[in-house]
Amino acid sequence: MPENAAVPRPAVKVSPRGASRLKNGHVWVYRSDIVSTAGATPGSVVTVTDHRGKPLGTAFYSSTSQIAIRLISQDAVADISSLLRQRIAEAVAYRELVIRDTDAYRIVFSEADALPGIIVDRYSDILSLQVLTQTVDSDHLRQVLISELSERLKPSSIVERVDPRVRELESLPPRDSGLILGDKTSTVVTMNGVQFHHDALEGQKTGAFLDQRENYAAIAQFAHGDALDAFCYQGGFALHLAPRCSSVTGVDSSRPALEAADRNAALNGREVEWIEANAFDLLKDYSVSDHHYDTIVLDPPAFAKTKRDLDAAMRGYKELNLRALKMLRPGGVLVSCSCSYHVSPTDLVEMLANAAQDAHRQVRLVELRGQAKDHPIVPGIPETSYLKCAILSVS
Repeated sequence: MPENAAVPRPAVKVSPRGASRLKNGHVWVYRSDIVSTAGATPGSVVTVTDHRGKPLGTAFYSSTSQIAIRLISQDAVADISSLLRQRIAEAVAYRELVIRDTDAYRIVFSEADALPGIIVDRYSDILSLQVLTQTVDSDHLRQVLISELSERLKPSSIVERVDPRVRELESLPPRDSGLILGDKTSTVVTMNGVQFHHDALEGQKTGAFLDQRENYAAIAQFAHGDALDAFCYQGGFALHLAPRCSSVTGVDSSRPALEAADRNAALNGREVEWIEANAFDLLKDYSVSDHHYDTIVLDPPAFAKTKRDLDAAMRGYKELNLRALKMLRPGGVLVSCSCSYHVSPTDLVEMLANAAQDAHRQVRLVELRGQAKDHPIVPGIPETSYLKCAILSVS
């Protein structure tokens, strides 16, 4: 049934700290800042008020997540379904402004598109959907979402990718990844002129790391000589380096990822050496043996998943980059990435400076980059800015 302004919604009262957070532009309120829930049920659309009862907007409520409130609007919203459709239209229009040289990109980036709990990626004619909150997982809003995506974007298929950990945190019933529209699950996509096989039901995240797409192209401008791509996954950096480098080696601990990378290399007619190994261990061995490169890319998984992990994460990043610096020939290029939100750009640059000092190398910061423009950053929501990519010239 469509939402109706005449039907009162539960009012969730938040603390002064929670209210201040919303007034300053964030859209989350944590459970510790919830004063009362006034009968809000799991996944309710609620009115948020401050501790005096003054309305602060309309939000999605989660009964179990530490993020109890996700603000959808600072106004009272009569019809959430219409708002959802409007926000999807706005997200699509934004991508039409910023997308170039690819048919694989993010269409909806959750809070960054004012659509909390929704991720949608396009892989050519296949859409990959993630539903991450109790509210959006309701039968009604799921159907609105699928209907709008189908009508507006005309995909051959829509595939839902399920993150079991998120569903557990939201106390949602188990659900398998699978097709929810159409019957096509594989295709070929192009990023910056490089082609990749895409299997919508395989791989990490929604199947690829689309946030690095613009960094792939940027780094190719500086790459030369013998190149090493550590944590290469399905070959995103390696295949962008291949036209510029005399040799390319990709390292990953996942055999399925390397098999996909090899298929991608064949698709592009490129020769790349793939090594199945723990990249930490391999770099440790290579840094004390006669292995030298002109270009090294480090794109490890997130080391700091929480703030309390930060100190250990920075030690790990430093050790990894120190080993790479020891392996680079003079005039070499080091690309160092972090996808940990808790690692700031300043943290990354300071770590690189310390690693260079310990390695007795002189470095210059050529570029400090972030995620691709289809993963927009909202200034009031710092969590939307998470990817860092430093390009260094090493003497």
